[in-house]
Amino acid sequence: MRTIAFLNQKGGCGKSSSCFHLSGAFAQNGWRVLLVDADPQGSLSQGFLGSELVENLPSTATVAAAFEGDELLVASESLVRPTSFSNISIIPANYTLAQFNQPSPERLGLQQFALSSLLDGIQGFDVVLVDCPPNLYLCSWAALLAAEFVVIPVPPEDFGTQGLRVVHEAIGHARLMNPSLNVLGHLVTRSDSRLLVHQVYEQTLRQLFGNTVFETVIPEAVAFKVALACRQPVGYYTTRSSAARLTLQLSREMQHRMDAFTGEAGRVTYGHRA
Repeated sequence: MRTIAFLNQKGGCGKSSSCFHLSGAFAQNGWRVLLVDADPQGSLSQGFLGSELVENLPSTATVAAAFEGDELLVASESLVRPTSFSNISIIPANYTLAQFNQPSPERLGLQQFALSSLLDGIQGFDVVLVDCPPNLYLCSWAALLAAEFVVIPVPPEDFGTQGLRVVHEAIGHARLMNPSLNVLGHLVTRSDSRLLVHQVYEQTLRQLFGNTVFETVIPEAVAFKVALACRQPVGYYTTRSSAARLTLQLSREMQHRMDAFTGEAGRVTYGHRA
């Protein structure tokens, strides 16, 4: 089971949207996907389950249960909810998680390992996508300690690229406690190729971070927003759109990179487990 945290302390950079639409691309190609909503805003959860249901969930039915004590108070698998899409399940979050998302997470004892303990009790999935909040507090830190890979979504503009140094420092600190953690890549999101400023910032990102920047670029496309409004990953809502094609392309690029890190290239083909 491969665990990927989507991390950036900037809000609105595409973390939740990436998790939402990528889950569909992975699932359509035969992977069993678990989404973990580690953001107290619960946007990812609402995207799949609806606002009314998510907002009324007790903390014991959300990821907050993992943080409520020194040990997980409920069976991990009881927090996993199916979605209306085959092969996609989710551990939801809502406002009840906010009280646990404290700064200086390295000082918070066993709560740092809440998500690691949670995922240790869950089996039957090929990939786990963790949606982190737009900060580097406990929920993001716990995701880094639980993950094998990090994807950093970055809009190609000034506000989107600010703070990346701090994000990389957090990942470096997390590696001291989780040596298996690797940066899978920087993902250019919300791009408009018609804008010169976006072209320049993308070029700058590639100069700064080299081949860690994914070749696939995710545009600011209407199809993503309409699909989300219809509570469907874009590949289910409009299979032939460029947005769906690019999301599928990104999922394959991510898988090839994971294979390279884990030495599984040539042994596992996309959508077919050896």
